[in-house]
Amino acid sequence: MKSFERLVLAYLKDITGPLLDPLQFAYRANRSVDDAVNMGLHDILQHLDKPGTYARILCVDFSSAFNTIIPDTLLNKLTQFSVPTSICQWITSFLTDRQQLVRLGKFTSNTCTISTGAPQGCVLSPLLFFLYRNDCTSKDPSVKLLKFADDTTVIGLIQDGDESAYRQEVEQLAVWCSHNNLELNTLKTVEMIVDFRRNPPALPLLTIMDSTVAAVESLKYLGTTISQDLKWDIHIDSIVKKAQQRLFFLRQLKKFNLPQAQMTQFYSAVIESGTAFCLPVKMPKFYCDYCDTYLTHDSPSVRKTHCSGRKHKENVKDYYQKWMEEQAQSLIDKTTAAFQQGKIPPTPFPGAGPPGGSLLPHPNISEYYSCRKVF
Repeated sequence: MKSFERLVLAYLKDITGPLLDPLQFAYRANRSVDDAVNMGLHDILQHLDKPGTYARILCVDFSSAFNTIIPDTLLNKLTQFSVPTSICQWITSFLTDRQQLVRLGKFTSNTCTISTGAPQGCVLSPLLFFLYRNDCTSKDPSVKLLKFADDTTVIGLIQDGDESAYRQEVEQLAVWCSHNNLELNTLKTVEMIVDFRRNPPALPLLTIMDSTVAAVESLKYLGTTISQDLKWDIHIDSIVKKAQQRLFFLRQLKKFNLPQAQMTQFYSAVIESGTAFCLPVKMPKFYCDYCDTYLTHDSPSVRKTHCSGRKHKENVKDYYQKWMEEQAQSLIDKTTAAFQQGKIPPTPFPGAGPPGGSLLPHPNISEYYSCRKVF
């Protein structure tokens, strides 16, 4: 059965691939978690470079998302993708009238017939779910709706306090869910506000289906902890803590004299996989040569704020003053060495001495050149 599913999967990908939502990052070639987190942070940082802006990040949680697919609704959407009728009928048959039971030890429950949802563990299930949700997009360019499988994140890029587009898109998302049998879990849905303005006002909380969404100072997005200040301290602390816990098992294996090859394999699979997760997202930072420090992130606004600071200006002044001292001292050292080697005549200005005689050098000219310092 799985072999036939792979054939249908390859056929559907060829037909629907160019029509899939570009903000769906899961189970697609050349797409990953890194891309989803990078794109979200890039849009936020680029927006925050403008004056009078802030961002609202809503992480939506669905209840049993893969179990909510209605075959008839999916059939209508497949038709819009120009999927042949024969394939649509086969998929409808694949999803309907499935027999299910529960076995616990020697006991077995009665058989139940299921005609909703996608079977877990099947090859076709992820793509069918993507096609089912493909029309769930944002219509406003200031609101980004990022999807990774059933994880959904709404990013509102707010300008001058106008949240109408963001709140309207969230409302449309709730309406779409009710029409497509997806249940929003408002108890696990959270929102975080990123606001770098000097005196940000108190913002009203978001409400979805008469339920107030919890406001948090940090949230976990696809395994990456993002805080309101967009720093990585909380995320790094959690990674370090997790690595220390897993290193304990590595030490235990070492006590049993496990071969080095197996120890390396264990480290790569258990420890390195967790510490290097989403590493390209955490690496980009702006380094200031004058202050010898990294800024919170590489952003024009952050660099401008840093470069206009009093401490940075003093460091720039000290840097160039030290550079000029080093250049002057280097010139003096070269001149002194050249004089000691006889490459410089005793008279700095030949022909300027009294007639009939040469101008004798200063008796302490060597000491004069070697001891002169730049202050």
